[in-house]
Amino acid sequence: MKDFTNIDPNKILFSNEYFFIIKDNFPVSPGHLLIITNKVRNNFFELTKEEHGNLNEVIEIAKGIIEKEFKPDGYNIGMNCGEAAGQTVFHFHCHLIPRYNGDMENPRGGVRHCINGKGYY
Repeated sequence: MKDFTNIDPNKILFSNEYFFIIKDNFPVSPGHLLIITNKVRNNFFELTKEEHGNLNEVIEIAKGIIEKEFKPDGYNIGMNCGEAAGQTVFHFHCHLIPRYNGDMENPRGGVRHCINGKGYY
């Protein structure tokens, strides 16, 4: 099973009791980060009550890390839950993807583009 249990500690930008943050190895945009559970949980729906309660705070911390180096114009926050949703690593991770004006010709629809033809409405 692929997971994030063997991350080099030098790559960890932040950690607390429930999560740690690293740079994405295959960034979609400059500054793309991953928020990962310390304990292996398959996806968002398997997080504990405590992890759910802490996730928003860690997303804000990740945003602060990004903004120390980059000046994004927006963000996408993404979690793939299950193989049908495109999940390939079955260890909870939340993508915080900085977005920049002009990085797409027409960003309207955002994450709706994950299903072909559904992004434009």
